[in-house]
Amino acid sequence: MTETIAAPRYVAYVPLTDLHPAARNPKRHELELIIDSIAMHGLVEIPVVDERTQRTLHGHGRRESLIEMQDRGMSLPSGMVVDEDGGWLVPVLRGWASKTEAEAEALAIKLNRLPGEGGWDPREFAEVLEDLATNAAELFDSLAIPHEEIDKMLGQVDPETLPGGIRENEPPTLHLPDDGDHGDGLSPDDDGRAAHTTCPACGHLFNTGR
Repeated sequence: MTETIAAPRYVAYVPLTDLHPAARNPKRHELELIIDSIAMHGLVEIPVVDERTQRTLHGHGRRESLIEMQDRGMSLPSGMVVDEDGGWLVPVLRGWASKTEAEAEALAIKLNRLPGEGGWDPREFAEVLEDLATNAAELFDSLAIPHEEIDKMLGQVDPETLPGGIRENEPPTLHLPDDGDHGDGLSPDDDGRAAHTTCPACGHLFNTGR
């Protein structure tokens, strides 16, 4: 019985102008946010090329952002190099080939959707945001997370039990909506408690969802 050996994956630098998009790509992108991220951190997550089609499988937003950055005359991001003519060379992951167009499009959707499907751990998310807001305001701002999204996430966490809070030694408790909701966001065991709490470290006013 012949064993099938998968093609090795490898990184190759190719001209940005030779990195072609897929025939169909339903994913939309916030290019300005991607541009800001690449300008701040460099190109960290590199595009993936499908060897069968020789087109981008994953990383269309980064591709479009790099093209825009070059057109604007912005500095070459770290992680990239230039050729002898000054053209930008982008690192791409190579070695994977789709069997059909359907497989390529299915995997492209998975690569975009699956990383976010697990969601966030509310308490750890709150702790990380608090640390960033307190110690690295520029990085916190660069997250560009809408306030309502932060409030919704942190509404499941009692900020007073976070590090630096007056009850930080208490076991962490998630406050989730229940059938006994009073209509004002308060659970039965939260009577007399404020529906909003100020973070003890960064001073952000959180809607606790209680």
